[in-house]
Amino acid sequence: MRTPLSVVIGAGGTGGHIYPGLALAEALRRADPDAVISFIGTERGLETTLIPAAGYRLHTVDMIPFDPALGAKRFLLPAALLRSGAQARSVLRTQQAQVVVGMGGYPSAPAIVGAKLAGLPSVIHESNAVPGRANQFAARLTEHLTVAFDGSRAHLSGGERARTVGMPIAASLAALDRPTLREEARRAFGIPEGARVVLFNGGSLGAARLTAAAVGLAARWRERGDVHLLIKTGPAALEETRRKLVDAGAGADGHRRGPVAQAVPYLDRMDLAYAVADLVVCRAGSATIAELATTGVPAVLVPYPHAPGDHQTHNARVLSDAGAACLVPDAETTADRLAEIVDPLLADPARLAVMGRAADPGHHARAADLLAETVIRLAGHPTTAQEFTS
Repeated sequence: MRTPLSVVIGAGGTGGHIYPGLALAEALRRADPDAVISFIGTERGLETTLIPAAGYRLHTVDMIPFDPALGAKRFLLPAALLRSGAQARSVLRTQQAQVVVGMGGYPSAPAIVGAKLAGLPSVIHESNAVPGRANQFAARLTEHLTVAFDGSRAHLSGGERARTVGMPIAASLAALDRPTLREEARRAFGIPEGARVVLFNGGSLGAARLTAAAVGLAARWRERGDVHLLIKTGPAALEETRRKLVDAGAGADGHRRGPVAQAVPYLDRMDLAYAVADLVVCRAGSATIAELATTGVPAVLVPYPHAPGDHQTHNARVLSDAGAACLVPDAETTADRLAEIVDPLLADPARLAVMGRAADPGHHARAADLLAETVIRLAGHPTTAQEFTS
């Protein structure tokens, strides 16, 4: 009788690390429906809600960010790593883990340290064009490295041995047929007949800069019937944004959809959001870049200016250099500046179509399966791996 596959995934902080981890878990379950999969994270991030909501167990450890802005607290980092690594080792033993995966971000580092302490194989996945501090550290603790973008290798210790697998994304996005889903998506969001849709997506927590620019655009275009703005604000900014839209004459009272714009706290069906969008204005997290490249949605990218190593700008250039997106610095992202860019694009469907075709989807649509293949082989399940990859 074959021992069930047991995998522990370190992922947390923001959706950019959590959603790829969930995509990997989904792929592992496709490969082995009996697989036992759990996560390691902290009490600070979105993992406390997203991971249990997806049906997986979350184990939390005491870890602090790899952040120079912590000041004197940064000297506590080695002790925090040892403590949280020991906690992670205990989790691995309880779960009878066979392999550990670190998806990047400070909550995943203890999982890799725990694997080292427990003598278990581990693999890290680097999602950004420029690796974060946690993975730069973790790469020294494992022989098995995977990356979303080829360019990451040059910035990662041991990067010459890294395998490019792409960015794991949800199966619903990997196989998305936008034209087929478009009418259902328009009904789901209540898009007015004939209106073109601009999706504002500031990431898992929203982005104040993008939301403010979206409200300004909605006010500017409040008399137009040919455009509709779908604004993902994050939960914290939802009510204020709805009030501002009403005050600007661009939104309806209460929670009803406005004539020009609607604000939503989150998007639990990103397949519908991408299917309905003619253009996306968004941050440039690695998961977003992979999703845009795979789904073929043209974009205006506004990199988060305080990302470590300015990695969002490097991520954005993957699409902007290919002609699939326009890149706008955060400081220039105002309603007036976006109007100069967005209006001509909406008026030129042919150009939008060219932009949508310009992105190279690379491995992203298969990334979750490719990473799962590596994990299964490290776990010593050759039969499962053979069935999975055949």
